[in-house]
Amino acid sequence: MSNMPTPVQENLGTNFIIRLKLFNKIGSLAVVTRAIADAGGDIGAIDLVRSTKEESVRDISISTENTDVSQAVLDAVRALDVAEFIHYSDRTFLMHLGGKIEIANRTPLKTRDDLSMAYTPGVARVCMAIHNDPASAYNLTIKKNTVAVVSDGTAVLGLGDIGPEAAMPVMEGKCMLFKHFGEVDAFPICLDTKDTEEIIAIVKALAPTFGGINLEDISAPRCFEIESRLKEELDIPVFHDDQHGTAVVSTAALINALKIVDKKPEDLKVVVMGAGAAGTACSKMAMLLGVKNIIGCDRQGAIYEGRDGLNEAKQWFAENTNQDKEKGSLSDVIKGADLFIGVSAPGVLTVDDIKQMNRDPIVFAMANPIPEIMPDIALPHVGVMATGRSDFPNQINNVLCFPGIFRGALDCMASSITENMKMAAAEAIASAIPESHLLPDYIIPSVFDPNVVPAVAEAVANAARADGVARKGSSEDDE
Repeated sequence: MSNMPTPVQENLGTNFIIRLKLFNKIGSLAVVTRAIADAGGDIGAIDLVRSTKEESVRDISISTENTDVSQAVLDAVRALDVAEFIHYSDRTFLMHLGGKIEIANRTPLKTRDDLSMAYTPGVARVCMAIHNDPASAYNLTIKKNTVAVVSDGTAVLGLGDIGPEAAMPVMEGKCMLFKHFGEVDAFPICLDTKDTEEIIAIVKALAPTFGGINLEDISAPRCFEIESRLKEELDIPVFHDDQHGTAVVSTAALINALKIVDKKPEDLKVVVMGAGAAGTACSKMAMLLGVKNIIGCDRQGAIYEGRDGLNEAKQWFAENTNQDKEKGSLSDVIKGADLFIGVSAPGVLTVDDIKQMNRDPIVFAMANPIPEIMPDIALPHVGVMATGRSDFPNQINNVLCFPGIFRGALDCMASSITENMKMAAAEAIASAIPESHLLPDYIIPSVFDPNVVPAVAEAVANAARADGVARKGSSEDDE
């Protein structure tokens, strides 16, 4: 266990371990456990580290409701005279010590013969084979199953522009998800530049190593140009998950939610709060599904053609949505809406807003960690409710999407990811739940459903072949 610095409130989590030296007096441990409980801590385990006649050292695992309670527990334990506080270890920080991923060899190196084939002189023949036929790199190198997770650290989770070093834990986590759910080998690449042209040039230079590029946590509107240019200039799939992953999973949720409330896409009025990367992608996929009436909103209210001060993403909304040019605040334009899609900020949607919506309204409040409206407040007034959180039903989580999309794209050696491939992924996710099993609080499968990734991968590969972007057929003869 690693020594941790003096606790800092904002870095203290809700799952941690404290190490104490207890003086061997009858009742000492009971005093400690009582103090932890009285401060609001829940003890998970007590482990003996070492013991002598005079004292014992113990690790106590504790869970709390929030960081304020965690701090109160630490303060209470420090104040005890029956034990000496040694240090605490945040379990989340422990998971990240040394990073969360590693490289492992796929073949053993036990003999000189192994070495001569893996490296010199045998490797030269393989190098020349690729030199003579560059496409063979897919079969003879890691390219076949490797994705680069690329970020500049400018839009990390809800943290904003925190830089490339601070973004690394997120990118490592993303790579873990790729491997665990999709058996895709992913590697985090955090770039110390915000220059659009430089990022494009770097990714293009890295591309020969990888079978796909996953752009992550790059701020809008730069993310649009970076993705668009890379898609045009590379012959491997480029996917900005913050945009398209959110769009695919929210579309899957919508497909099933409409079955619950018995409505059709073409009849919906949709209000999208948040006109950035995710909001734009969600709107485009909703249109592909058949939705015709969409109104995008930002902090200033509805976006319409002719409104001043619009960036690239908002200009798209002005030109392609809100055909009736509705104006006003979110509360003004949400009247009569059937669906609210929130990719914005906490608390922007109210119960009064929902009450103005059409019958059985669908609310996707996806701001993290605090949604646009909390489910316990909204639920009495909605037909279907979904968030991005794991502690409420109907979690719209991108991990349902990107492992399967890249698994399918890599399997068929796709040169790009098309709109039809994304829609195929959405339909596969939605179909993971039999229609007879659908409920208002069960419209989206669990991220741990083992059927999701294979279904998404197969659907994506089939769509790639139909769109003519697959370089590998569905037969088994390419082994």
